[in-house]
Amino acid sequence: MSAENDHALAGRLIAACRAAGVRLATAESCTGGLLGAALTAVPGASAVYEGGVVCYQNRVKEALLGVSPGMLRRVGAVSADCAREMAAGARRALGADLALATTGIAGPGGATAGKPVGLVYVGVAWGAGETLAVENRFSGDRGAVRAQTVRKALEAALWCLEKVREQNG
Repeated sequence: MSAENDHALAGRLIAACRAAGVRLATAESCTGGLLGAALTAVPGASAVYEGGVVCYQNRVKEALLGVSPGMLRRVGAVSADCAREMAAGARRALGADLALATTGIAGPGGATAGKPVGLVYVGVAWGAGETLAVENRFSGDRGAVRAQTVRKALEAALWCLEKVREQNG
């Protein structure tokens, strides 16, 4: 998918949030602000996008998003649990209705036996405390992994908004 298609996907998300009256926030680790940049590249994003937290270090995840130090010790920052907690923390901290989080190993270094380069989790938080995390295994260089992560986060948010719309009739 091209950057042009990613821009269209971000535009669809901004439009869907606007139509639903949903405020959006982000928490990013491996994408380092690329998700927020994709959203704010869309004219009119300020109508729904509250902002984002780039939290590369665990201490920042803990301090700004309320991510549990115990969970980080148990399963690490590259985990479904961390993605869910980051998303919930961003939603809470930024006063949003829907929040997205990204955490993973973009490479080329940082991999371990159980966590290879390209392992990325996208977290989503919405509603009355609902969260989900999607595990992804992307390929390519650092830039490709990060771009695929942004795309997956945008898709996850659109999916979530559609589910909420269906539930609310």
